Parts: sequence; C-alpha cells; structure tokens
Amino acid sequence: MSSGTIAPNGSADIPFNTYRRDWRKGLTIVAFSAIPVALLVLFTYLPFGSMVGYSFYRMKYIGTPKWVGWENYIQVFTRPDTLSSLKLSVYYMIGALIQVALALYLSTVLAFEVRGGNVFKGIYFFPYLINGIAVGFIFKFFYTRGFVFDTVLQWCGFDLNNLPYWLKDQSINNWSLVGASIWRYLGQNVILFIGAMMSIDQSMYEAAEIDGANKWQQFRHIILPGIKTILVLNIILSITGSLSAFEGPYVITTGANGTATYFVRMDRLAHVNQKVGLASAMAVVLLIIILICALLQQVFFKYVFRNADDGVAKARKQAARSARQRRRVSAKAAPLFRNGKRASGQVAAIATAERK
Repeated sequence: MSSGTIAPNGSADIPFNTYRRDWRKGLTIVAFSAIPVALLVLFTYLPFGSMVGYSFYRMKYIGTPKWVGWENYIQVFTRPDTLSSLKLSVYYMIGALIQVALALYLSTVLAFEVRGGNVFKGIYFFPYLINGIAVGFIFKFFYTRGFVFDTVLQWCGFDLNNLPYWLKDQSINNWSLVGASIWRYLGQNVILFIGAMMSIDQSMYEAAEIDGANKWQQFRHIILPGIKTILVLNIILSITGSLSAFEGPYVITTGANGTATYFVRMDRLAHVNQKVGLASAMAVVLLIIILICALLQQVFFKYVFRNADDGVAKARKQAARSARQRRRVSAKAAPLFRNGKRASGQVAAIATAERK
C-alpha cells in the first residue's frame, strides 16, 4: 500500500520516522535565517518606525524637533501643493490601465507561434532593462521642442508652429510623461503575461476550436481565467507604482509646469525645504493609500472572477477534503508512538492493509 493512503480498517498509513532530530541542522537553518532577518529589521522596519515617529514632529535634519501631533497629517490634506500632486496620480493610473490592456493584446499575439516572436519579445522587454535616469534623459531630448518627436511629426505633415510644447503645456505635459512610463514598463507586463499564457494546456484551445469558439471567446473563457493571478498582480503593481511615480517627472521636468508628482513634492519638501516631519507624514499617508488601493483591487477582482475556475481552486478543495479525512482517521486510530515505538495494534493494522 502506498504511503499516505487510508487503510480499509480505518487506520492511516503514516511513515514512521526512525531518526532522531538533528539539532545542529536546525541551528544552522536558524543561523542563516537570522542574518537576513536582522538586516531586514535593521534597515527596513526600524527606519520605517523612526519615520512614523518623525511625522508627529516639526523638525529639520539639524535642530531640535518640536511635537505637533497630527498637524503634519492635516497639512497633507489641506496644502494645495500636496493635494494637486496627489491628483496627478490619476494620470498615471489611467496610463497603467492602458499599459496592462496593451500588454494583454501583445502577449496574446506573441504567446502563440508567430514569425520573429522572440525578436519582438526582446524589443518589448529591452526598455525595462534601461536605468530609470537614462530613460528620463532619453525622453527629455525626445520631447524637446524641434527634436526627435517634433521631427517625426513634421515628416508626417504636421507644422512645427502648430505643435504644442510637450513638456511646457500643462494640458499635455503629464500625458507625455505617462507615455514615457508606458514605454518603459510595457515589456515587463508582456513577458509576465506570455509566461502565464504558455502555461495553459494547449488541448483547451483545440477543444474550443472544435466546439466552434472564436479567438475572442477563447481569450475570454480560457486565457483570462488561466492568467487571472498574474493579471491581478500586474494591475496591483501598476496602480501602486503609479501612485509613487518619481524618476520620470524628476529627471525630465524636475517637477516644473505642474508635473510634480506626490513623490517629487515629498522629495522637495524633505531635502529642499527641510520639512522632514511633513514629508514623513506624506510617506505614511501614501503607504495607507497604496494599501487601501491594493485591498480594493483584490475585492474587485475577486468579484469579477467569482465564476472563473482554472482548476486551482478545485484542486485546493480536493486537497483540503483529503487532509480532513486523514485527520479524522488518525484521530480515531491508536497512538502512533509509544515510548519512541509504534503501538503493536497499529503495526498489525498497517501490515494487514499493506498485504491487501
């Protein structure tokens, strides 16, 4: 009888451990785990706790801090500059949704056998490998008046005098920065989606084609349920990343002409205006907003995919049902160990089950 199965007489065939516990291995595991945990606490959790404490003070980097209580948090929601910078996150959120939709389309095409598919995958993923500061300088020259983008538009027949100033005009400059962000992060989403799509059983597509399903129906009923975990993860990362956009606006425009995002404004308050307490409060508020957005997205996608089943949920239910059955049988059976040895009745029951 195989290990872990249930015997006909109601006993469980559970492997018997004849080896003593090796405490040295346990200590080795603890020692190796203690180092990264200590570094995590020292360089992440302790600084975060200190930042939360700073948010209740009016302070500079040098000088005596003054306790102000919740005043910094009130200023976060009452200062016009912080509120306007927080509203800019809406641009990047819309851009994140466009980015995910475009990545879904491209990955659906590239997940199947297409000519030159690997070349296109490399082209899409390459911008993600470039440093964010370098991407900022690239698009700073790309959008400069009379440079690359304007030259290409003139080739297409547009008059330079009728083109807007892509980084000055406040009706278009934030969309220009969003376009740079989409260009950089699109390849990451495409590669993740392609990996998830290639893990779907190909026989499901063949069965769907036999049943007469078109490409849209295959995408809706096979691909989307099959990649829902990666889809939810990508959207959460994209939305939370849009709330903390920093490199593009900081390098391309330095936050001028109404492009200062929440992170750029926070950096300026902390390092230029020396308002460390207010900047710390802004960081805490941003963390709370990101957590709320992530929670709302989880609830939303749980509702959207409530009827979708890629087999994982069914497998989990079956595994949980088997585990409960094994626990019930084990509880009814005689004790497995008695002074380091198996009970005689248990041994006889298992031996009889194995012979059967």
